[in-house]
Amino acid sequence: MSALEKPVDPRFLSLQERESIRDMRAAGSSMRAIAASLGRPASTVSRELARNSRPVLGYQPYAAQRKAVARRARPKPAKLAGESKLRDYVKAKLLIRWSPEQISNTLVDEFPDIPEMRVSPETIYQALYIQARGGLKREVATALRTGRARRKPHKDPQQRQSRFVDPMVMISERPSEIEDRAVPGHWEGDLITGANNQSAIGRLVERTTRYVMLVHLPGDHTAETVRDGLIKTMATLPAHLRGSLTWDQGAEMAAHKSFTLATDMQVYFCDPASPWQRGSNENTNGLRQYFPKGTDLSAYGPEDLEHVAQELNARPRKTLDWNTPAERLRDLLLTT
Repeated sequence: MSALEKPVDPRFLSLQERESIRDMRAAGSSMRAIAASLGRPASTVSRELARNSRPVLGYQPYAAQRKAVARRARPKPAKLAGESKLRDYVKAKLLIRWSPEQISNTLVDEFPDIPEMRVSPETIYQALYIQARGGLKREVATALRTGRARRKPHKDPQQRQSRFVDPMVMISERPSEIEDRAVPGHWEGDLITGANNQSAIGRLVERTTRYVMLVHLPGDHTAETVRDGLIKTMATLPAHLRGSLTWDQGAEMAAHKSFTLATDMQVYFCDPASPWQRGSNENTNGLRQYFPKGTDLSAYGPEDLEHVAQELNARPRKTLDWNTPAERLRDLLLTT
């Protein structure tokens, strides 16, 4: 079977239909009669004859079919496949762990009058996942935020018991102004643990600005070490940004009462197996790009953590109308 006779999508006229158009037109049939015979709209027949008829030879089905095949859409080169300024920009941002959505939206702001500097998040994902179409996969294979293909299973809440002597204040008692993020200075926290849970880094996220602070925990992550690390980190903030802290019921917060006494910050505890109650923490999910599972986190010093925090705080966030946490915190400090 030749390329001209190869079946195509039913939307397009076939060679056989074009031969019928020629024969019926030569017999004097009207366009409406030809269209009815083929089961096509009359406009399709009219357009076909207008486009492919020659002044002397008239309508020739084989010539019309060759022209149609030549016009048929071919797969376009992927937008990020070849060398370009856009590709360089996307690659640079992926290498500092920006998400495809952050890149796509920031391009509009940085290059408002250059339509060539536009790419959708889906195109970036395709460039990462489908190497043949995008060409970025090999170079930035670890650029995407999560390396987990399935959700992490959670323990039955009934299997967990309170670890603390001092009574906990539960998240259900947290004031409404904290819940709706109306007042800045309220933080969510958790631990990122390393190989065999032998090392850890504390993560703090401010609920209004999504500003991230990382807590250096040298040696271990006992309740006393975590408490001292949190106290030291919170001491770097002005008083009006030390409102409260929300944490899960991990054993590392057993010294929560002494933390509250030292900082005047109430600690609120989430319900068991309810990470969504610390939504800011859970949505600030870039740390595993810097500290993969199985890493010995004790190898990282305070300067390393500060560098990572600066990169996280320099990423534009959709929830902040594509401002960065650093910009939001700066504005907050300038206006209060």
